[in-house]
Amino acid sequence: MISWPTPSIPAVPGAGPAVRVHDTSSGQVRELAPGPVAGLYVCGITPYDATHMGHAATYVTFDLLGRALRDAGHEVRYVQNITDVDDPLLERADRDGVEWTALATDEIELFREDMTALAVIPPDVYLGVVESMPQIIRDVTALCESGIAYAVETPDALTPGARDIYFDLSREDCFGAVSGWDREAMMAVFAERGGDPERAGKRDALDPLLWRVERQGEPAWDAGVLGRGRPGWHIECTAIALEHLGIPFTVQGGGTDLIFPHHEMSAVQAAGLTDERPFATAYVHQAMVGLHGEKMSKSKGNLVLVSRLRRDGVDPMAIRLALLAHHYRTEWEWTDDTLDEALQRLDSWRKALSGNGAADPEPVVAAIRSALANDLDSPAALTAVDAWAAATSAGDESQVDGAGVVARAIDALLGVRL
Repeated sequence: MISWPTPSIPAVPGAGPAVRVHDTSSGQVRELAPGPVAGLYVCGITPYDATHMGHAATYVTFDLLGRALRDAGHEVRYVQNITDVDDPLLERADRDGVEWTALATDEIELFREDMTALAVIPPDVYLGVVESMPQIIRDVTALCESGIAYAVETPDALTPGARDIYFDLSREDCFGAVSGWDREAMMAVFAERGGDPERAGKRDALDPLLWRVERQGEPAWDAGVLGRGRPGWHIECTAIALEHLGIPFTVQGGGTDLIFPHHEMSAVQAAGLTDERPFATAYVHQAMVGLHGEKMSKSKGNLVLVSRLRRDGVDPMAIRLALLAHHYRTEWEWTDDTLDEALQRLDSWRKALSGNGAADPEPVVAAIRSALANDLDSPAALTAVDAWAAATSAGDESQVDGAGVVARAIDALLGVRL
């Protein structure tokens, strides 16, 4: 799968400190120590609708993390999946009377355009489920051979006698280590987040689907002993991460709605395949972005779309600044004021950079670096630039090359092109 063009990242004098982030699995802010290469896996889109602000916040957050890690001296190997075959995609295509493959292609292309406009550094590996099918089939087959997976009678299978395959959670004592949730909390959201707790024949209501055998009218792939079918949701990320990052990798990321079941199941399945743990050394999660008092989501339809704002002539850098103005672990709501404030900030920064001189760049560059290393504190980084811009606009032009240094730092570290 082709991702999108890599933005130019200017050099900034010096280097950033070690990066600390909040790890969901431990509940603590921890320093990342990945060695020369940091492995970053961020769960991608299900391409049945356009990129909304919740998506954009997630991918800008992990872009910020990648920039901070690079500035601290690490190479970053970034992997992202695309869930390009799944029930929501098939249901939307059926509703709209289009081929599911065509819908996915169109929405993936729009996502690429949005990420390019927002100056998000693309993943090194960008893979859909469809093109990852050999790895997924291999891993599900291995789980069956080890006895960790089991088959469930499937009366509506297209091929008589074919059976769906589930993962037996009772076989892995690490289940629950990512979320830290108790069973009651898990059961409260499992069904609404893609689970099937009422499925007859499962050994446990929470056991995740690994392989869904073919039903009438559904896409399916040949999978040897598994039978024709398609993957369950969680196994795609397990397989892609193991194939392209190994275990453990540095950070698994996504929205807080992925903590359970998706990230929990991805990790426990990896343990079943490798007998190693943890899956990732840290789990980092973007808080939800709301609109009119509810989480912004495709299912609710309460969306502010990046592409629509761009069509309306909004500068993508203002959209990025609006996202960076909120700490990634804080839930917030999109309003017209959010965008207005970002536009004003963008204008004030550009005015400060337009003169012949500027205030001393060293303190503001150091402040940006310190803020990002401290659990990606983007609001503090923006505040530091605001103070520098105010001083410069008030007449402090003591450094002839100050504006250029700050502009390069804002671009390289915050991803804001001025």
